[in-house]
Amino acid sequence: MRNFRLIARLDVKGRNVVKGIQLEGLRKMGNPNEYAKKYYRDGIDEILYMDIVASLYERGNLLDIVRETTRDVFIPITVGGGLRTLDDVTATLRAGADKIAINTAAIKRPQIIREISEAFGAQCVVLSIEAKREAGGRWSVYYDNGREKTGMDVLEWAQQGCSLGAGEILLTSVDQEGTAQGFDQELVRTVAAAVSVPVIACGGMGNLGHLDELVRRARPDAVAMAHVLHYGKLTVPDIRASLRSGNVPVRSVPPCP
Repeated sequence: MRNFRLIARLDVKGRNVVKGIQLEGLRKMGNPNEYAKKYYRDGIDEILYMDIVASLYERGNLLDIVRETTRDVFIPITVGGGLRTLDDVTATLRAGADKIAINTAAIKRPQIIREISEAFGAQCVVLSIEAKREAGGRWSVYYDNGREKTGMDVLEWAQQGCSLGAGEILLTSVDQEGTAQGFDQELVRTVAAAVSVPVIACGGMGNLGHLDELVRRARPDAVAMAHVLHYGKLTVPDIRASLRSGNVPVRSVPPCP
């Protein structure tokens, strides 16, 4: 069984980490590099940088942030937001990213998933899915921070993305994101059971009980967290110890250099 991974999600606007509720009402938090270094020292498994404005100017700033982060942080870094072409992906990887997360560009032209996968390997491609629950017990795919509806079904899109070469899925519940009220377990369980690639659950974690229920009932491969870490409600060692006490396999973290 693979180790369950703990991922710190850092949404970035300009030169700052920001945090909102349901991807809206953003609050400025501080320097991305300082957050990344702190979570690295605390033993986080991976860092996820998401450029939430996705303009060319701001993405240039994010690449500078990634270059700076990789001087002191030696764990996998995933970068998403505004990646539209193979050239964008190449520049991001050269800046120090290990993986890229793609959302809007894949929705508009799904073939780009295959192109990136063939160029850099499936392990490099994370399909980012923003999901909202609809009437009738289904979920629809959204983009642009949960503002734009595609009409696509989340489960069908996840399966299609995997068939095109995505090596991982970042599954964000827009309804739960930033609420600290718990995960959409049914969403995570449904997608995780339908695809063969790792699924990262994102959106809603407010306490250790939420994570315990998610792992037992929905069985994702990783969790991406922001609220509980940024606001100091939980620490990475707290979370890792809780998982280990529940017999969930997690990485043994050596002392930070």
